[in-house]
Amino acid sequence: MHHDTPAGPPEDPDGTADRRPPELRRIVALFRPYRGRLAVVGALVAASSVVAVATPFLLREIIDTALPEARTGLLGLLALGMIAAAVLSSVFGVLQTLISTRVGQRVMHDLRTRVYSRLQEMPLAFFTRTRTGEVQSRIANDIGGMQATVTSTATSLVSNVTAVVATVVAMLALDWRLTLVSLALLPVFAAIARRVGRERRRITTQRQKQMAEMAAHVTESLSVSGILLGRTMGRSDSLTDAFSRESSNLVDLEVRASMAGRWRLATIGMIMAAIPALLYWSAGLMFQFSGTAPSIGTLVAFVTLQQGLLRPTVALLSTGVDVQASLALFQRIFEYLDLAPDITEPTEPVRLRRARGEVRLEEVTFSYDPGGAPPVLTAVDLAVPAGGSLAVVGATGSGKSTLGYLVPRLYDVTSGRVTIDGVDVRQLDFDSLARSVGVVSQETYLFHASVADNLRFARPDATAAELERACRAAHIHDHISGLPQGYDTLVGERGYRFSGGEKQRLALARTILRDPPVLILDEATSALDTRTERAVQASIDALAAGRTTITIAHRLSTVRDSDQIVVLGGGHVVERGTHEELLARDGHYAELLRRDAGRRESADAVS
Repeated sequence: MHHDTPAGPPEDPDGTADRRPPELRRIVALFRPYRGRLAVVGALVAASSVVAVATPFLLREIIDTALPEARTGLLGLLALGMIAAAVLSSVFGVLQTLISTRVGQRVMHDLRTRVYSRLQEMPLAFFTRTRTGEVQSRIANDIGGMQATVTSTATSLVSNVTAVVATVVAMLALDWRLTLVSLALLPVFAAIARRVGRERRRITTQRQKQMAEMAAHVTESLSVSGILLGRTMGRSDSLTDAFSRESSNLVDLEVRASMAGRWRLATIGMIMAAIPALLYWSAGLMFQFSGTAPSIGTLVAFVTLQQGLLRPTVALLSTGVDVQASLALFQRIFEYLDLAPDITEPTEPVRLRRARGEVRLEEVTFSYDPGGAPPVLTAVDLAVPAGGSLAVVGATGSGKSTLGYLVPRLYDVTSGRVTIDGVDVRQLDFDSLARSVGVVSQETYLFHASVADNLRFARPDATAAELERACRAAHIHDHISGLPQGYDTLVGERGYRFSGGEKQRLALARTILRDPPVLILDEATSALDTRTERAVQASIDALAAGRTTITIAHRLSTVRDSDQIVVLGGGHVVERGTHEELLARDGHYAELLRRDAGRRESADAVS
């Protein structure tokens, strides 16, 4: 199966001086609607950092003044101040976590919704060349993998930067010489973190691709159809082995992603933890060579600050590594957001209140790959008056279904035009087109929901009485009424609790409920046995009454009464006329009819 290869993010059109990577600019833009709440978070972070660095100064006063001078009143106030600072810092931390998590979850929601909305706009061709599991993995795994980055990394970044800045300022205020000693190795630490980040980003990209592969395998093999195919072909064990290999590959990548740079970052932590010893040694050297060593209180306060610097500095380095890894996830999501829909609504669309139903194809040529593949349809001219019926027949691969897809604009013509009531379908708004054209195909799709919910997908506001009328017209009401829960019965995954004929009649009832003036029947009975076909055909006749009907037919017994029959061959119209006219001509249609009769006789003999 082919994978879709989405286009990358667009380039900066104006070449502005903003040198941030495109992903970073777009990530920042995701948070823009919530800048007010983020400003509150920033204020809380700043307040928390100021309160945190106040504690070492209180400690210095306790050691240098309150204790040596036995000032118990001052000692009590300073101790209370340290307790109050701890309480305030904790409260500010909880509030900033609450607000930032809410903002992060809203950003995640926006991303999920935008990706889903963009995929809804993509043409049918996109889904024919993209595995379902790949699409699901982008929405679930990739966006889910960004959760920690989106919900906490931004706040962590601001919090730790503020803490580092406030701590360094406080350290300078205490002793600038000790500050230089403490910060001497920071450039080395930053270089190590950058290298680790690049490594994590590369591994994360590989990991997400592997997760998408595994999701695609699960989606295909654990669907109802996949289980049936695996068991009937005796391939369940091989499918399990294939899944085991995919999962084993993921294990290796997960371990590599988790361990990437851990030793380097651990080395940074060990060095920073050893810096207090360096500070004590430096203070001793100052006293020996200059006689101006810091006081005991200053030294203890400084070491406390330096130890406080350890946590935000390591966190900042780790955050940089996490951001690098998350950029790979954002890039995969932005690839989907940057997909350009082939079929778009015009800027000033035409809106039809209620179409009469006249359908025309004027010199229509269509190719699935206009740049290379030969056209599937070439210069097709057809006209179906409002309320009329047209049958399109032909051998497999002649372009019958493709012709049917062009009317509801599931694909756009390569040249020529398709019109409804004289309006090019490319000029209609999507709602008008969906209201005007109904499609019933042999591939009936039902959601894992109740019968009523599946019917109301066509018309959410439909009453119970309207559901019943539609089902009576489709000759399925009596069957539904006989079910233990009636219209509240779950249809099962893809409708597997219902037979092919029952599912087809449910689909017809759903279309009757929508009441489109134009109806496309794409081989709606070709997958059914002869007996079931007759029952479903009665439902189709009820549905087609008074509507413009285009029937894509495989079994020719269903098209005898059509106003016009068109025979396609190699993408061209090779014959047209009524059933009697084409029989009398004894050409392509007559030959197709003889073959169809032979197949039906064989099927009846077997049954």
